[in-house]
Amino acid sequence: QVQLVESGGGLVQPGGSLRLSCAASGSIFSIETMAWYRQAPGKQRELVAAITRDGSTGYADSVKGRFTISRDNAKKTAYLQMSSLKPEDTAVYYCNADLKLYSFSKYRNYWGQGTQVTVSS
Repeated sequence: QVQLVESGGGLVQPGGSLRLSCAASGSIFSIETMAWYRQAPGKQRELVAAITRDGSTGYADSVKGRFTISRDNAKKTAYLQMSSLKPEDTAVYYCNADLKLYSFSKYRNYWGQGTQVTVSS
């Protein structure tokens, strides 16, 4: 069974840092784009950052210069390094990835279960 498992969330003070990880497990042939989304209470889920298989990245304006997305293809893992955290960064952070299970199959989109990030003093 294919899964995306996030870790690294928690409580941090404003100005602090956290590193989220998203590990893909199961029988996976290939991973294309990996991304982080977040959803704050009462708000829609929004794209935070994304990274393609060859390392091209993109960020939401609200996190540019503070967050860095990276990935380790050998470990099938993506990371989100978050710095200079603000209370408005508080949300559940979800991992998202386009996975191909077999060489002949198409890419399908998968979601992780989410990890809570709370920025508060």
